[in-house]
Amino acid sequence: MAPPEIPVDIFTSSGKVSTFNNNTGYARRAYVTFLAGNGDYVKGVVGLAKGLRKVKSAYPLVVAILPDVPEEHRKILRSQGCIVREIEPVYPPENQIEFAMAYYVINYSKLRIWNFEEYSKMIYLDADIQVYHNIDHLFDTPDGYFYAVMDCFCEKTWSHSPQYSIGYCQQCPDKVTWPAEMGSPPPLYFNAGMFVFEPSQLTYENLLETLRITPPTPFAEQDFLNMFFQNIYKPIPLVYNLVLAMLWRHPENIELEKVRVVHYCAAGSKPWRYTGKEANMDREDIKTLVEKWWDIYNDASLDFKPNDPAPEEETFSRTTVKVSMLEPTAISYIPAPSAA
Repeated sequence: MAPPEIPVDIFTSSGKVSTFNNNTGYARRAYVTFLAGNGDYVKGVVGLAKGLRKVKSAYPLVVAILPDVPEEHRKILRSQGCIVREIEPVYPPENQIEFAMAYYVINYSKLRIWNFEEYSKMIYLDADIQVYHNIDHLFDTPDGYFYAVMDCFCEKTWSHSPQYSIGYCQQCPDKVTWPAEMGSPPPLYFNAGMFVFEPSQLTYENLLETLRITPPTPFAEQDFLNMFFQNIYKPIPLVYNLVLAMLWRHPENIELEKVRVVHYCAAGSKPWRYTGKEANMDREDIKTLVEKWWDIYNDASLDFKPNDPAPEEETFSRTTVKVSMLEPTAISYIPAPSAA
């Protein structure tokens, strides 16, 4: 039985969001992404910055970079209006680097963004994400929770898990139900490529201290964040983080025209590396999404213009967001507004 939905109007009656203060600068909200090394992911960040401008986001993009990001790339990011913040790497304890993919270990450095206390709320987006419809309303979600989209357990990278072994997936929990003999079903698990959070020095310190005593897990910081925020996690709809594998794993759950955020994390799907030769990459929907990314990346009109006037109050069409009351076995989420 579906949990009762309690409408919560999280917007002001005027429908306006104050996005810039002449005395203090940007409002205490921002998008944030993460960049390491001198590779081609800088293209993803540039594309993301331009995508946020295209959808008329009212908030800046902060790029948390590691010291190994070259000055050339930093200049590119600043030229696109990004706020560049250098952070130090975060590593797990020695002898605990046992992950499904070795490069996951550097992603623990994302924990540094909880120390960005000049912002009251932030939306994290991986560099291989593009935003196709405005999602600024997510900043107005009730405080005190961690918001993200549920992941899928159907990929072979989950072969180590009991979920994969029995064919259970939280995206379609009624298709293969969790066996009673295996005890309680696993807690809801989110994809950490996109999430809404509140920076906090106390949370930041607790994250690093907990990491120091946490055994290794296959998906590094994603597993860690799921464990740490389990009790305050609130699922939000797939439209806010469409992992491309969902297109062939759970097509019944997707209305592509309503998707607001696309996550190009499937093998071979990075638009700036796309060849169409990897598995599933010859699909027409994938080709269309790759073309959409390039349309934004190549659109010179979306380049940051330093002489543009500072953003004033933006007026958006607001909708009422409903928050489901969390029941012991029910999923609580914030339904997405129309993509129209």
